[in-house]
Amino acid sequence: MGHMSPRDRLLAVLVAVCWGLNFPATALALDHFPPFFLVAFRFALIAIPTVLFVPRPEIKLRWLLGAGLGIGLLQFAFLYAGMAAGMPSGLASLVLQASAPFTVLIAGIWLRERITQRQAIGIAVAVLGLAAIAVHRAQVAALLPVILTLCGALGWAIGNVSTRKAEAPNPFRLTLWMSVVPPVPMLALALLAEGPQRIGDSLGTMFTLDALPAVFGLLYIVLIATLVGYGIWGGLLKRNPSSVVAPFSMLVPVVGVLASWLAFGEVIDTVELIAGVFVVGGVLFASTRRRRVAVPATA
Repeated sequence: MGHMSPRDRLLAVLVAVCWGLNFPATALALDHFPPFFLVAFRFALIAIPTVLFVPRPEIKLRWLLGAGLGIGLLQFAFLYAGMAAGMPSGLASLVLQASAPFTVLIAGIWLRERITQRQAIGIAVAVLGLAAIAVHRAQVAALLPVILTLCGALGWAIGNVSTRKAEAPNPFRLTLWMSVVPPVPMLALALLAEGPQRIGDSLGTMFTLDALPAVFGLLYIVLIATLVGYGIWGGLLKRNPSSVVAPFSMLVPVVGVLASWLAFGEVIDTVELIAGVFVVGGVLFASTRRRRVAVPATA
């Protein structure tokens, strides 16, 4: 169980592509919808048909709540707040991957999953890259968006471990039902922080031509990033240790940075680019098996 099958590796890469494209889609959606309301809205679109037509997964309630609060509420509330506060979508896709070392550490302490020396080295390299980005951003721009995004990464890690612990017989059903958790608390937070007027204006004008890119971004977030991405991710966490699956999330920035550059012309400066190479290099090192050199038999 310490290593993933080739099929699961390909699925993990597919998820990375889905989630990488999610960041420019989110940036488009945030141009029209307030951030906290966007979290509530995206999950409500899944939660309503789920409650009506999908049986609740046969797992303990605490793990369902843990997955929904971690992945659905904490991750996206902090991520969207960070992006709304000025975090570029490409850089957000990079910093959010702090979820991988967070997941490995939480799984090691909470689930007592063994962390190999190779994983520890790879994760340490990735953390150094993330730290370099945070230090650089503190010097050249506001640090608050980075801190908010890191809090989102911690929420994702809590959700990862809860998903692993749930051991859901049908991971996709868990993906649907964890969407039931965020809408009500996030709507309450949105009403308090963003106000009914701002929320009403975003809904009232969502079918205008100007709002069309935001609506397409929202549909991508719901259908591809959430249903497809987390559906596959839940299956990977069921079949493999959290510490093996989580590092693949660090491949998301490769897609996120390229997509944001193509969509918005975002350019990450040299320091952040070099730090990003450390992040991706660390995950690749941590998630691949060390090849053993065969020793020729002696006569």
